Amino acid sequence: MTRLLEILISFAIVAALFVVVGIFLPSSRQLAEQVETNRKPTIVYDTLNSFRRFKEWNPLPLRDPSTKFELSGPQSGEGATLSYTSKDMGSGSYKIIESEPLKKVVYAIENDAPGHTKRTEFLLKRVGRGGRNVEITQKYSVQYGWNIIGRYAGLYVSTNVGEDVKLGLGRLTNMLAGVPNIDYGNLPREFKAPLPTLADRPAETLLVVSATVPMDFDKIKGQMNSNMEWIRKVMGSNGLEAAGPVRLITNEQGAQNYSFDLAQPVRKAGVTGPVQGIREEGPVKVLQLDAAKVATTTFKGHMANNQKLRDALRAWALSNGYETVDRPYENWTGGIDAGFTDNGQFVVQWAVK
Repeated sequence: MTRLLEILISFAIVAALFVVVGIFLPSSRQLAEQVETNRKPTIVYDTLNSFRRFKEWNPLPLRDPSTKFELSGPQSGEGATLSYTSKDMGSGSYKIIESEPLKKVVYAIENDAPGHTKRTEFLLKRVGRGGRNVEITQKYSVQYGWNIIGRYAGLYVSTNVGEDVKLGLGRLTNMLAGVPNIDYGNLPREFKAPLPTLADRPAETLLVVSATVPMDFDKIKGQMNSNMEWIRKVMGSNGLEAAGPVRLITNEQGAQNYSFDLAQPVRKAGVTGPVQGIREEGPVKVLQLDAAKVATTTFKGHMANNQKLRDALRAWALSNGYETVDRPYENWTGGIDAGFTDNGQFVVQWAVK
C-alpha cells in the first residue's frame, strides 16, 4: 500500500510539474523565413493569391500523394479556399482572408495539429538594384491559449512547420522560374492593351498554309499575302466563306527565321460550326480545332510587338494556374497589310487548360 501511495504521489508531482511548466510556456508561436526571386511582383502575387498552383509548391502533397484537394469560393483573392482530405494528415483547409495587391497575402489554416487561429502570411518587397528582385517573407503564427498540450507542441513548431516553410519557399521559387518574366500588369500602360482574361473559343475549321521565312517584316508580309491567295482559291472551290479574321499561328520565332502557319477560319455560306469534306489543294491543309478556353488580350500597333504580348499571356496564364497548350496566335482584325504598321489590330490568344 505504501508503495502504491508513493507511485501515486510521484505521478501527481510529475503532473503538477507538467502543468506548472506548461503554464510558463508561450501561449503562441511565430516564425518567419525569407527567399528571393527575380520574377516580377505581379507574377509572385497572383501565384500566391490563388490556390490553383498550390499543389506544385506547397509541401503538403509530398506527405501523402493520395491527398484529395477541392477548390471553392472565388478563383483568387479573399474567400478563395482549398480543402484537403488525407489518410495520413486528416482533413483541413487553407483560406485567403486578406490580400493587398503586390504586397501581402494571408491564409487562414485549419488542420488537426494543436492550436487555433493558425495563419501564414506572405509579404512581398522589392529588393536589389532597381528593385528588380522580390523578397518573399513567409510568416506563420498559431495560438494555444491555455491548452497545455498545445503549448508543449509549440516547442516543435520551428522544426516541424519551419522546415515545411523553408521547403515550400524553395519549391515556390523553382516553380516561378518557369514563368516568363513579363510584367503583364503593365500591358495597359506599355501597350495600351487590356489585362489578359479567359474567353471561350468555339470549335473551328481552319485552312492553313505553313511557312518559314527570314526574320524580315517585308518577307513575312509577302509570304502571308502569297499564302492567303492559296487559301482564297480553296475557299472558292469549296464554297466557303471567312468565319473570322485571318490568323497567324507562331511555330518558332528566332533571330534569323520565323516559322508560322497562316490560318483562315472558314464555314459554309450561311452555316455555323465546323466544316467537313473540304478538298485540300496545293500547300493548303485543313485543321479542325475543338472548343477551348483561351487566354486573350487585344493590341493595336505593329506586329513586331506581338512576341511580348504572347509572353505576357503565358506569364498570366501560369501565374493564375492555367497550363498553356498548343501554339499562340493572333487574329489580325485589321488585315495583313495594316499589321505591319502602327495601325495593326490584333486579338492575341493562347489556349489553356
